[in-house]
Amino acid sequence: MLYKTPRNAAGLAIFFLLAVLAFLLILPHPHRKPSTLVQGRRGAVASDIPACSTVGINILKSGGNAVDSAIAAALCVGTINMFSSGIGGGGFMLIRHQNGSASTINFRETAPARSQLSDYVHDPLRLVFGPLSIGTPGEIAGFSQAHALYGALDWADLFQPSIALSRDGFPASFLLQEHLQIMDSLTNFSSHPSWAPMLAPGGSLLKEGDIVRRLNYSNTLQAIAQGGPSTFYTGDIARSITSYIQEKGGVLTEGDLANYTAKVESPIRGWYRGRDVITCGPPCSGPALLEGLNILEGFDMGKPTKMTHKGLHRLVEVMKWLSAGRTELGDPIDETTANRDRVEEIKSKEWAAKVRANISDHKTYGVHHYRPSYQMIENHGTTHLNVVDSQGMAVSLTTTINQIFGSLVCDPVTGIIFNDQLDDFSLPGHPNAFNLRPSPFNFLKPFKRPLSSAAPTIITHNNELEFVLGASGGSRIVTSVLDAIIKLYDWKMNLFDVIDSPRVHHQLLPMEISIENNMDASAIASLKGKGHEVRLYPRTSPLSDVQAILRLKSGLLQAVSDARKYGLAAVWD
Repeated sequence: MLYKTPRNAAGLAIFFLLAVLAFLLILPHPHRKPSTLVQGRRGAVASDIPACSTVGINILKSGGNAVDSAIAAALCVGTINMFSSGIGGGGFMLIRHQNGSASTINFRETAPARSQLSDYVHDPLRLVFGPLSIGTPGEIAGFSQAHALYGALDWADLFQPSIALSRDGFPASFLLQEHLQIMDSLTNFSSHPSWAPMLAPGGSLLKEGDIVRRLNYSNTLQAIAQGGPSTFYTGDIARSITSYIQEKGGVLTEGDLANYTAKVESPIRGWYRGRDVITCGPPCSGPALLEGLNILEGFDMGKPTKMTHKGLHRLVEVMKWLSAGRTELGDPIDETTANRDRVEEIKSKEWAAKVRANISDHKTYGVHHYRPSYQMIENHGTTHLNVVDSQGMAVSLTTTINQIFGSLVCDPVTGIIFNDQLDDFSLPGHPNAFNLRPSPFNFLKPFKRPLSSAAPTIITHNNELEFVLGASGGSRIVTSVLDAIIKLYDWKMNLFDVIDSPRVHHQLLPMEISIENNMDASAIASLKGKGHEVRLYPRTSPLSDVQAILRLKSGLLQAVSDARKYGLAAVWD
């Protein structure tokens, strides 16, 4: 979201609570252990939740392919980690087929037909929480489109694990307990009629290890499994969704749901160190990732297996340049602000050469050196997972409801938790302290999809699948994916170290580097010596997490799920 100034006491309270949330997320998590690398030959799934990685593997063992597995695993994650994803949200699925071709399913949420900028300009908090922050959900449409084109199993089979989990219950995680405690001050989960049956069934908030049951959600998943996606977009579920949201003051209509379509798009491609890099185009942040890789390709990043001080400084400088480039992205459906020529320039080798000439190995610079055109956009949340099957099909999938618990709106009949994705739009307004205006490429407009920080990525070598990755963590997604690629291909780290080693992040504003506190002290001192402001975070803070699968030349699959969010991958040997 943009940095906004609240206009009333309620707004101040909300912003205070968000600040507390941000602070608590950087505290150490004593439960967290190092990531785990697993290996197999017939399939691999890397997700945020061990049980959901296993769900994905079981789908492969049942004759499903990578698309089937990804859908089932994502439904599972949305069931258990309902605070970060679910069928009330949307995202992007990048698919690399066995024959080497690739496609993207864009199921990003859209602004409802009755959305108006005037509803938010004088009260920006309406974009953050509540019924007016809800975009038309796209997850079911996206999964349906992917399954219809590429799936192997019956549609209903993909829902059965999540139906059972919702009905029979699953243990509350430490993350769920933590998020409930933080967000209860905003929503009062324990007494709210929509939330209490699920999150405080005995009158008190669930704690780690308590059994969570989502009975209404189970019924909803069962109905979609039996009746297909039309049940969600035109049937009883659609009527329940829209009537509840409108009752609360929202503008989502049955027409918005009925007219929603997931888009099948061609991914964008780049080239790095002899590899083909495949990712998604706008409103995804793939162009910014390719910009970063193009700039770094012209640098010597240092000795293999060693994160050199010079290489680390160059990586941080490139993170600032790509963050500036992101401010010029938006949904190309808006022809008045599609900015196609500039997007092509940003991801070109020629632009990268110009940028390299403006990077010094000896110092950093002020904000305007990096030529940001508009204000930074702060994104949130998300979940990411990857799947590779025995036939070489690969899926990199990012899906989200945005903020923790999305809009904080939950339909008591269907059990669906809705996104607050309209918060990812920019709002017209005054320049910020750096005299940067909000980006017109990302202004809200009916049916438009807001800019996303998602960057699902698949890398091939000599037309053979090699590396599948992606991340969650809002604005840290692109920098985390970039960080992982550099560690693998430039510093020649093994996959465990690619994911588990200290991570850096810079998004241009604020003008500081976020560094995990187990980074080498001499590297931190070197960055400070070049003029960087540094903020240290505990390595165990879940600020971003990366999921990755690496295919070795022997055909062996290695998979790592980031332990920063308690992930654990699964394989089929």
